[in-house]
Amino acid sequence: MNIWLLITIWHIYATLIIYLFSFLFKNSSLYDPFWSVAPVPIVFYLTLNSNNSLEILLLVLIPIILWSIRLTHNWIISWDGFMHEDFRYVNLKNTNKIQAELNNLFGIHLVPTLIVNLSLFPVSFVLINKIDVNIYLYLASIFTFIAVILETISDKQMRDFKQDNSNSSKTMKYGLWKFSRHPNYLGESLFWFGIYFMGLSSGIMPLWTILCPTVMLFLFIFISCPMMDQRSLNNRSDYRDYMNKTSQLFLWPPKK
Repeated sequence: MNIWLLITIWHIYATLIIYLFSFLFKNSSLYDPFWSVAPVPIVFYLTLNSNNSLEILLLVLIPIILWSIRLTHNWIISWDGFMHEDFRYVNLKNTNKIQAELNNLFGIHLVPTLIVNLSLFPVSFVLINKIDVNIYLYLASIFTFIAVILETISDKQMRDFKQDNSNSSKTMKYGLWKFSRHPNYLGESLFWFGIYFMGLSSGIMPLWTILCPTVMLFLFIFISCPMMDQRSLNNRSDYRDYMNKTSQLFLWPPKK
């Protein structure tokens, strides 16, 4: 069996197990830590089946492990227990029972898993096929690492802002957040493009694989960012002005 097909099948099986627990605990936020850790065992499995040098393996592994640590750490420090569920999941399930459960299974669990699986696919071209170390892989690895740093800085700036109780009803518009309403999502999107660039460095990846990071980018542009914007519009009186002046995703000087 094709190794990536095998990985995809097990990825789906694992997702269904997470879904079962989410259903039993009536909390779909149990999926969140799975999103951040699932790529790591997948990549480790690929490295165990790789004939490439340790140098190549580390260039791929290190940024992905750092990305996973960052996301998992974020989840741990923001976790409010089993009683708390992400508002986006609550909204998706705010319908009749059958539709709510379909949204839970597909919209919250299976579709995101398939998007992650597709976005991670390019690394298989580097790890499964025998290739030589090249400057393009180094550049792709550095690019991916910088994307993780961008996410980390964005998260730190937002946490510091929220720790000041006087900012509870205010909009964060400092640091990277002055130039983008969602710099953390920008970093996440760039991370997956970094994964794509790693695959490109193999020199054998087909053209259609540009869809791998593009689907993830569209997820943020058309779903995640608008949902976060709408929530902020509902909760912060100054957010509309900030929204009108500040780029949605890409870093850009604010309008006057």
